[in-house]
Amino acid sequence: MKSENNKPDEGAAPNVDQLIEQYDPESNFRNLAGMAAMFVTIVSVSLSGWHLYTAGFGLHNEIEHRAIHLSVVLGLCFLVFPRQKALPGIWEWIVPTLLGVFYMLLAWWLVDELGSDLDPVTSWIFMGVVLLISVLAMPFKALDGSHTHIPLRDWFFAVVASGFSLYLIVFFQDIFIDRPGDHTSIDLMIGVLAIIMVVEVTRRTMGVFLPLLAVAVVLYGIFGPYLPGDLAHRGYSVPRVVAHLYKGTEGIYGIPVGVVATFVFHFVLFGIMAQLTGLGQLFVDLATIAAGRFSGGPAKVSVVSSGLFGMISGSPIANTVTTGVMTIPMMKRVGFPARFSGGVEAAASCGGQVTPPIMGAASFIMAETLGIPYSTLVLIAIIPAAMHYLAILLMVHFEARRLRLKGMDPADIPDAWKVLKASWHLFIPLLVMVTLLLMQYTPFLAAFWGIILCIVCSWIPKFLGQYGRTMAGTPITPRGLIIGFEMGAKTALGIGAACACVGFVLGIMTLTGMGFKFSSFVLNLSETVALGVKGFDFLNLLDMKQLTIFFGLLFTAVACIVMGAGVPTTPTYIILASIVAPTLAQLDVPQLSTHLFVFYFGVLADVTPPVALAAFAAAGIARSEPMRTGMTAFRLSMGKALVPFAFVYTPALLFVDFTWSAFLVAFFGMVVALTGLAAAYTGYFGRKISWPIFIVLNVLCISLVFGNPVVTAVAAPIVVLIMMWLWRNRDNHDDVQPQVQTV
Repeated sequence: MKSENNKPDEGAAPNVDQLIEQYDPESNFRNLAGMAAMFVTIVSVSLSGWHLYTAGFGLHNEIEHRAIHLSVVLGLCFLVFPRQKALPGIWEWIVPTLLGVFYMLLAWWLVDELGSDLDPVTSWIFMGVVLLISVLAMPFKALDGSHTHIPLRDWFFAVVASGFSLYLIVFFQDIFIDRPGDHTSIDLMIGVLAIIMVVEVTRRTMGVFLPLLAVAVVLYGIFGPYLPGDLAHRGYSVPRVVAHLYKGTEGIYGIPVGVVATFVFHFVLFGIMAQLTGLGQLFVDLATIAAGRFSGGPAKVSVVSSGLFGMISGSPIANTVTTGVMTIPMMKRVGFPARFSGGVEAAASCGGQVTPPIMGAASFIMAETLGIPYSTLVLIAIIPAAMHYLAILLMVHFEARRLRLKGMDPADIPDAWKVLKASWHLFIPLLVMVTLLLMQYTPFLAAFWGIILCIVCSWIPKFLGQYGRTMAGTPITPRGLIIGFEMGAKTALGIGAACACVGFVLGIMTLTGMGFKFSSFVLNLSETVALGVKGFDFLNLLDMKQLTIFFGLLFTAVACIVMGAGVPTTPTYIILASIVAPTLAQLDVPQLSTHLFVFYFGVLADVTPPVALAAFAAAGIARSEPMRTGMTAFRLSMGKALVPFAFVYTPALLFVDFTWSAFLVAFFGMVVALTGLAAAYTGYFGRKISWPIFIVLNVLCISLVFGNPVVTAVAAPIVVLIMMWLWRNRDNHDDVQPQVQTV
C-alpha cells in the first residue's frame, strides 16, 4: 500500500506562528501595526512588568490584585483577538441572537427588581448600553475590521470590559470596607455589564461552548424553583445572583482568576523567556542524543523532546508545533507514515500539561483547591508524567519494529559533550527555579528568579568574551525583553478569560448546591449500572463498592473527553473536579486521586476526535489528513488512558497512603499493562498479533490497573508469557527491506 509519506512535500515549510494561531484559539492574535500595535505592546509589557514586580516584591490584597489583573487582561482580549471563525450555517446568527436576548432579559429583570430605587433616566441609559452591546456583538462583517486593524466596536468593548474591574479598584474603600454586603443600584448594573462582557470575551477567545455553559448556569441560579425533580432549588433573585458573581470571591474573581493572576501568569512568562534563550532547541538536541540512534529514532526523539519541552510549556498545541517542525519531517524521512508522524508528536506533546516543574494552568488551581504546596504537586506528578511518556515510547518502539525502521544517521546526532559545553548556562534558570520550589518558596517567587536569571544567563557567552564564542543561546536584548514580555502577556490572556467565565459555574454551585446535586446523580447512576453488572456475578467475585467507583470513573472519563472537545483543559478540570470530587469522596477515594484523574483525562481531550486540536496542528506540519491524524494520536494514547485509573485504585503511586509494597506492586503492574496494551494496539510484537490475543491482552492489562496483589501475581506473568511466546515465534525480517505501509 502506498504510504502517505511517499507524497512529495510541496510548498514551503509550515509557519509555526500560523499553525498555532490556526489550531489554538487562545493564540489567534491580530497582527497589528502602527499606533494600535504600539498601544497593545505598551499595555502588554506593562502587564508583564507589573506581574514580575509583584512576584518579587509583594502582592496586593486579594480582590484588588485580581481586579487589576482582570481589568487589563479582558480589555486586551478585545484588542488582541479578532472575532472567532464563523459558526456553520444559520448558527452564526442564532447563537449571538440568543446571547443578546439573554443580555437584555438579565438587564430588564434587574431594572424591574430594583423598581423605585432606580430613576427612569438611569434605567434607560443602562438598557441602552446593554442593547448597544447586544447589537455590536452580532456577526456584522462591517464591524469586524481586519486581522491587522482594531475596529471601533472592539475599542468600545475593551473599555467596558476593563471598566467593571476598574470600578472595584477605584471605589475599593467604599465598596468593601465602608459598606460590605450593601449593593447599590450602580454596583448591580455594573455587575450585569461584567457578566455580559465576561461571556463576550470568552466567546472571543474560546468559542461558544464555555460561554453558553456559563449562561445556562446563571439561568439555573435564577429559575431554580421552576425546574423538575432533584434539579430544583429555592431560586435566587437577579440582584443576589449578580452581586454573588461580581462582588464576591466565589464568582468572576474566584480562585481560578486568583491562581492565574498570582501563579500561572508568571510561569507562562518564564516559559516564553526560556524559549527566547534557546532552551527549546537544547531540549531537542538532548532528545536526539538520547534516543536518535535507536530503531525509529526520530519518533523517539519526538517523544523525549516533547517531554523536555513540556517542562517549560504547559500548552499542548505550542508544544506540538514548536518541536514538531523539527521532529515530524525527520520521522517521515526515516519511513514513518505522515499521519503516524503527526500522531506521535500530538500524543507526546499533550504530556506537557502533566510534566513538572511547569505543568498546565490547571495544576496550579489544583494545588490551591486541595490546599497543598505546588512543590508537593510537582513531586507527585513525576510518576504520572513518566507513565505518560513510557506509554507513548512503547507504542512508537513497537511501530518502528513493525515497519523495520532503523535509527538516525550518526552524522545527524549531535555530540553530547559539545552540546552541554555550549549550552550549560541555559539550564541555570530552570534548575534555580526548581530548587526554590523544592525549598518551599512560593511559586511566584521561584518564577520571579527564573525570569530574572533567563535574562542574566542569556548574556553569559558575551560576558565570557572569546571563551563564550562557541556557546549557544541568544542574549535577551532590550528589544527581546519587550518581545518576550508582550508574548507572555498575550499567551496568558485566553486562560484568564476562561477562568473568569468558569467563575460563573463555581459561583452558582456554591450559591445553589448544584455541585452536590450533580454529584448525587453521578453516584446514583454508577450504583445502578454496578448493580446491573453485579447481577451477572454468579460466583460473587466482584465488590460492589469497587464496581461503583469504576463506573463513576468511566463516566467521568467520558465527560472529560466530551467536554474537552469544546473547552480547554483548565475549565474542563475546574468544572468536572467540582462535580466528581464530592461523588468519589463518598466512596473513600482520596481527593488528590480524583482531581488528578480529571486533569489527566482533560489533557487527553486534545487528541480525541472530532476536535483534536493538537493532532490537527501536527497534521498541518505532517501534511496529512487531520481527522485520520487525530485517530492515530488517539490510538497512541490508548495505553496512557489506563494510567489515571491506577491513581484511584492505588493512591500509593501518588505517594498517598504510601507503602513500598503497594507502590511496587502497582508500578510493576502498570509497566506490564502499558507494555501489553502498546503491543496490542500496535498489533505487533515480533509478529502480527491476532484478535484472540488482542482481546486477552486487553482484559489482562485492564485487570492490572486495580493494584490487587493477587490479580497482579496472576495476570502479569500471563502477559509476560504471551509476550515471550510472541517474541519467540517472531517473524525474521533481518534480510527484508522495509515496506512502509499506512497504519
